[in-house]
Amino acid sequence: MPMTFFIDTTRCTACRGCQVACKEWQGFKANETRQRGTHQNPPDLNPLNYKLVRFAEYKENGRVVWYFLPDQCRHCVEPPCKEAADNYVEGAILQDSATGAVIFTEKTRQLTPSQMKEVIAYCPYNIPRLNKVSGMLVKCDMCIDRVRHNMLPMCVKACCTGAMNFGERDKMLKLANQRLTELKKKCPNAQLQDPEDVNVIYLLTDDPKKYYQAVNG
Repeated sequence: MPMTFFIDTTRCTACRGCQVACKEWQGFKANETRQRGTHQNPPDLNPLNYKLVRFAEYKENGRVVWYFLPDQCRHCVEPPCKEAADNYVEGAILQDSATGAVIFTEKTRQLTPSQMKEVIAYCPYNIPRLNKVSGMLVKCDMCIDRVRHNMLPMCVKACCTGAMNFGERDKMLKLANQRLTELKKKCPNAQLQDPEDVNVIYLLTDDPKKYYQAVNG
């Protein structure tokens, strides 16, 4: 049974616990960064941040509205990045049959720069990044080493508000739809983002592009 994340953004406080836990589990060093006038830091996904809590701020009806999005690879049901890579290097990108996790392997080094750009361009969520040190394309791996041992991904384990959920796909879809039904009563624009196409399903209360322009391509 494929495994799926359900991310309820209404319960996200942007504490960035998921972001930090991901970095710690992967053994990544800190980014060199600076204050850019936003709480979002670093400014984008990068080879040292497979997960990033995005911040968007708007003024609506005289009040400030915040949108938080814990951004990561969606582990697509039919991953277009894999489709692109398969045209050039077999095995550069794999999809784990047991979990559905989309895994970038060391064989991504064999892709030419133009082929790497094509793989990146195929992702509708702007996720893959080039690690210039290793020469590999990289992204979230679903903490596949943990999941194979019946452990939660680190981002889910670290979440203290219930925003991050993880389990068998049918159970997560059921939970997502139940929560959506509840939320629709007070947030008529609430929606699940691409639930049939991805294994990281977001519950949003408004237009996806208000959270992040690349959230839906």
